[in-house]
Amino acid sequence: MAQNLSSSAQKVQDALNAFGLTCRVVEMPQTTRTADDAARAVGCTVGQIVKSLIFIGKQSGRPVLVATSGANRVDKKKLADLIGESPGRADADFVRKTTGYAIGGVPPTGHVQNITVFIDEDLIQYEEIWAAAGTPRAVFKLTPRDLLKITGGKVVAVK
Repeated sequence: MAQNLSSSAQKVQDALNAFGLTCRVVEMPQTTRTADDAARAVGCTVGQIVKSLIFIGKQSGRPVLVATSGANRVDKKKLADLIGESPGRADADFVRKTTGYAIGGVPPTGHVQNITVFIDEDLIQYEEIWAAAGTPRAVFKLTPRDLLKITGGKVVAVK
């Protein structure tokens, strides 16, 4: 029997369904807000967690999502080279306005605006990865191939 999801988690499930994926959003009893929390909750390595980080182009104001391995930090110089301008970390209001989700639950897909996506090449090595699904307690399992499909992202070196 299907789990009743919160409205934010259901929006992510609907986005996944629209891609024809069989991924299932699950809401955990414990927090999955950080990569460490999520890895503990689902029983995987921190490297298998997809952190969906929103940056903002300092000159253009354009949003950029970096789907990075939970084990990595984004090198802002590398990101600047990719986007052609200095990136800034987006504040909570900008993240919610561009994605429709709060920080700590931003999924890699299903956003309210079209966002340029870069995918950390380190995620490609795993058979399965886990991403946030709209709330600080919701996640879903997917493959790197699924991540490419749902984001249209470009695989790059970001650390």
